[in-house]
Amino acid sequence: MKLSFLIYHYFPYGGQQRDLYRIVSECIKRGYEVDVYTIRWQGPVPEGINLILVPVRAATRVSLYKKFSAWVRNALQSAEPSVVFGFNKMPFLDIYFAADPCFVEKAEAQRGAYYKYTSRFRHFRNYENEVFGNRRKTQIMILSPQQREAFEKYYPGCGSRLHDLPPGISLDRKVQKRCCETRQNLRIEFGFKKNDFLLLQIGSGFKVKGVDRTLRAIASLPEDLKRRTHFILIGQDASSKVARLAGRLKIFDQCTILPGRDDIPRFLAASDLMVHPAYLESAGYVLLEATIAGLPVLTTATCGYAFHVEQAKSGLICSSPFNQAELNLKLSQMLRVLGKEKWTENGLEYGRKADLYSMPKRAVDLIEKFSGGV
Repeated sequence: MKLSFLIYHYFPYGGQQRDLYRIVSECIKRGYEVDVYTIRWQGPVPEGINLILVPVRAATRVSLYKKFSAWVRNALQSAEPSVVFGFNKMPFLDIYFAADPCFVEKAEAQRGAYYKYTSRFRHFRNYENEVFGNRRKTQIMILSPQQREAFEKYYPGCGSRLHDLPPGISLDRKVQKRCCETRQNLRIEFGFKKNDFLLLQIGSGFKVKGVDRTLRAIASLPEDLKRRTHFILIGQDASSKVARLAGRLKIFDQCTILPGRDDIPRFLAASDLMVHPAYLESAGYVLLEATIAGLPVLTTATCGYAFHVEQAKSGLICSSPFNQAELNLKLSQMLRVLGKEKWTENGLEYGRKADLYSMPKRAVDLIEKFSGGV
């Protein structure tokens, strides 16, 4: 069986991109022929895939995506028949992996009324409808109950085509206990004091991840907590706006912004708290990566994997709709009781018992089911 995977852009540190990498690797392991179509690929290319860089350029993102889908559609029509698996919403997909939240829900929740009259809205709504709309046949893999609720609300009748996947956390995030040596060494490396509070946030796309919310929460801390608090932000995005906001809030010297990197387990081991107040997120792998590393989590109910934090009892969740004052209060409360609550022990235990690692295998099982096997 031949498989054609479609993704607009690939870089090593995005959750959507890592999901593609893991699923493609599992397909290759099972002996399937794999093509990947993308506009840009950053990072190593898995052995065994045929990478096809789509030669399209445009002045706007909407025009670029239209050109991409048109080019790929023509290429697929003249190529050997294959199962078409998309990581972005577009027409002609056999299977869609829902790494993104429902676009129409997001537009309704986060945009003004004027947005529905823009060409950008029409494009992304139409492409989403090509996957989820009535009489469509695309099979859809989803990551959280939150996604199912949203898609069934805005696209009635699509429920039978939604298929739940377990998380696909890398096994290198799983630990038996917190490593004191790693904690000490990283803190020495960055010049933090032994008893300083180290807050960690990880994710590409700083705006949607709610980094502004994190900075405001840190700035709101009582002085005795704030002067001991340092914030490390790791992700692939422009840092200038974050730096400017931190400066206005007078906490710039307490912030360290780093690009995406491969040694995330070191930072999970060295930190005191994972803060992830995202505006809207389909899953949020970092919530689970922190949980199973024994790092307490403070997040928002609008993250798809927040329910894992609740089940594991590995931290606190801010309610929806979001209220900055609630985040500020919960951050202060958590810092005052770190080491007294059982968030760390609960998270480590959850990592040992829950099915958090099998997503790639389950996804390829579904591909085989939908396509009738080899």
